[in-house]
Amino acid sequence: MLRQIHSLPGLIAALLVAMLALTGAILSVQPALERFAAPSVVMGTISVAALAEAARAQHAEIDKITKTASGSVVVSYFDNDKAGADLLDPATGRVIGPVAPSATIRFITNLHRSLLLGTAGRVAAGLGALAMVVLTITGAMMLAARMGGWTGLLKPIRGNARQRWHAQAGRLAIVGLLLTALTGCFLSLTSFELIPDGSADPVATASGRGGERASVGSLAALKAIDLADLRELAFPYAADPTDTFRLTTAAGVTQIDAATGEALSFQPHSTARQIYEMIYMLHTGQGLWPLGLLLGLSALAAPIFAVTGAMIWWQRRRSRPRIADNRPASAAGTIILVGSEGNSTWGFARTLHAALTQAGHKVHVAPMNALAPAYPKAVRMLILTATYGDGTAPASASGFLARLDRSALKLPVAVLGFGDRSFPRFCRFAEDVGTALAEKGWPALIEIDRIDRQSAQSFALWGERLGIALGHALALAHVAERPPTTALELVKRVDYGADVQAPTAILTFRLPGAGAGRPLWERLFSASLPPFEAGDLVGILPPGSTVPRYYSLASSAREGIVEICVRKQPGGLCSGFLNDLPLGGRIDGFIKANPAFRPNAKATPLILIGAGAGIAPLMGFLRANRSHREAHLYWGGRSPQSDFLYREDLAICMADGRLTALNAAFSRAPHGGYVQDRLTTDEQHLAALLQRGAQIMVCGGRDMAGGVSQAIDAILAPMGLSTFALKASGLYLEDVY
Repeated sequence: MLRQIHSLPGLIAALLVAMLALTGAILSVQPALERFAAPSVVMGTISVAALAEAARAQHAEIDKITKTASGSVVVSYFDNDKAGADLLDPATGRVIGPVAPSATIRFITNLHRSLLLGTAGRVAAGLGALAMVVLTITGAMMLAARMGGWTGLLKPIRGNARQRWHAQAGRLAIVGLLLTALTGCFLSLTSFELIPDGSADPVATASGRGGERASVGSLAALKAIDLADLRELAFPYAADPTDTFRLTTAAGVTQIDAATGEALSFQPHSTARQIYEMIYMLHTGQGLWPLGLLLGLSALAAPIFAVTGAMIWWQRRRSRPRIADNRPASAAGTIILVGSEGNSTWGFARTLHAALTQAGHKVHVAPMNALAPAYPKAVRMLILTATYGDGTAPASASGFLARLDRSALKLPVAVLGFGDRSFPRFCRFAEDVGTALAEKGWPALIEIDRIDRQSAQSFALWGERLGIALGHALALAHVAERPPTTALELVKRVDYGADVQAPTAILTFRLPGAGAGRPLWERLFSASLPPFEAGDLVGILPPGSTVPRYYSLASSAREGIVEICVRKQPGGLCSGFLNDLPLGGRIDGFIKANPAFRPNAKATPLILIGAGAGIAPLMGFLRANRSHREAHLYWGGRSPQSDFLYREDLAICMADGRLTALNAAFSRAPHGGYVQDRLTTDEQHLAALLQRGAQIMVCGGRDMAGGVSQAIDAILAPMGLSTFALKASGLYLEDVY
């Protein structure tokens, strides 16, 4: 719900909010420019009476003298019924020059306040300020949830470039934007008199005695007021002998007899007026020019939000599968909730939805994070969820357990987990969900079940069990949707490991016909690889299969190649296909972003740990290490003669400084060992790196990753740390399989 609240007004109001923010940022510079363009008022230098006397000597008919919030002093006058305004020297009252407001600033001010549309524009601007309040608060709550709580707001931000820019801008600008938006809302409400601003307060009136007026410089009530305290001095109308001087200061309004100089009345500012003036100052920076500049810098984040937010929303919308005839949650009898990281589980949900709909059920499908407080007509819930990483929730279910904990729902439920049995925590999140539901007292429609490697046969069997519980046959004939793929041609392969019974190949692919020998026009207008970074994944569909296999990328899109490292697995459909692929052979593949496994942007050391083909993304990180960040690679193979992957490339990186140190371990070499053994041997050096804030990145098999974790935990223990704590702070990343 929080995401929907944040996204919808964001998309609708993006242009309006961005325009208000940009014009506000321009106007925020004005207080500083005015502050430094005019001489400043110094306390105790001159009285209001003396300044008014000096101004009177230069203009016969003065309307008023005003000290602006920025500190400049302006006299407004009439010269033969022609109005004018001059800037005065606050020390002497001497005219410095005419005041000529900038037409550009007036235009931007009107654009900011009313969109140049009068009352309708003022309403729109007010709604834009309200939208900014909603977006800022919901954005802050989403950021806190993403960072593991409010105390984690300063932690490194993970995600793709769009997500990082969006979150980083929010983190830097949140206070300024919230202050600007809240004060903008207040000013908008006062402009429509929905909140009093004190301008309509009744003012005590008093008439002067009349008679010959005294020199303004001799009036006692003005001689007692320092210029620093002045806001405005309105002169009496020349044709009315009883009219008075009207003196406005920070305290209130005083009427002064023009003949005697006597203070006839004093009315302090109301509380409403004082609040309005404080809010106006906080919003505009008038009188607080450093604050104005800070607010202007914060406002510049709004266009970044608009662009990156729209991109994130569009990417999320594109990646969400369509469910035909999906009923509203309020009208459905069967609720299907989906937890998915790569969207493959959505395909099973679509098949289940179609079968249930065909059987006459009214079915609603939604992400698990969309668990509602109530489903008025629901009689059952079906939960289909994958497990992400090491037993954690996938993206669309990250908030489900928290929502469930707050929920009072209690429906008959069936939980179906999706995973891979080769992982130790197979369907762990589905089991956690099942346990949580049982603890909340949800009755089980059928017992929890698990699907291994997207098995359509297992899914059909689960459908039969579900059908029995529903009282009718339910045939689930699931055919995995083939994802859009790109044909890639193998242009280079380097084979290793045959002598140690671990055939491994480094495979380099290009788009077909993308060689350097093509004519320029063909290179300019031909298809290109989608954007990706080293550490992202390429999904490959082996012949005869609709289920992709994923491999970590050792290259980035800017290199124009797709490079992976593949070890041939016994009976492996895809690894066997790839290891037998000849030069010129083609594959069907697609790119899947893996933003959770990338080096952070800090200058602290990088510790890269891998074994076997797990070196691929680590090699990609080293190639991209053009800043020569301190990088230490710990890698394990079998034999230095047979499977020393990327040996020449690593030597080049060592020579040019992209790799600081290489620590290789070979299990079948004399006095050999495993990579975790090398970590233990290098304990003191690693401890020193970790104390400097080093980031650890691990890629390889799960057994290796487990051994590495134990070795690092032993190093961290004397420091009072653990790999668990480092994972929480983004300093320990794993990409294991």
